[in-house]
Amino acid sequence: WLGGMLTNLSTIKKSVNKLKKIERMEADSSFEMLTKKEIANINKEKEKLIKNLGGVRDMVDLPGALFVVDTKLEQIAVQEAKRLGIPVIAIVDTNCDPDDISFPIPGNDDAIRSISLLAKIVSDAVLEADSDAMIEIVDELDAPAESKAGAENANAEA
Repeated sequence: WLGGMLTNLSTIKKSVNKLKKIERMEADSSFEMLTKKEIANINKEKEKLIKNLGGVRDMVDLPGALFVVDTKLEQIAVQEAKRLGIPVIAIVDTNCDPDDISFPIPGNDDAIRSISLLAKIVSDAVLEADSDAMIEIVDELDAPAESKAGAENANAEA
């Protein structure tokens, strides 16, 4: 976790845009005009950006919640989320303090099987909530169209 990933999102976005610019340069053959040394430097920078920001390259806004596996290791992320009022969902082991966690999940944050199971459960819950939200949005968008069609039919019959 890079410090400032949440609290300094504008700078992170600039770095992500730089990564996307490098990828566009590769795609449109702009590299052909550069020297080998320039290409090597750009590729080195690209690898560093992918390593640090690859997981957040599509994040356009602050997340609605933060899921953390090891709160001791990711203490900075938990502090940033708390500072910004972002709820934190975390696997909390016996060696962790649950006071800073909005939704603690008691569990072993060291065992791969435990982490995999809990991460799957949380991700399934998020996907289900997203699909339910999309259904509500579609229903809301359809409601005015249906009422308008009903009003037009009533006017035609009168």
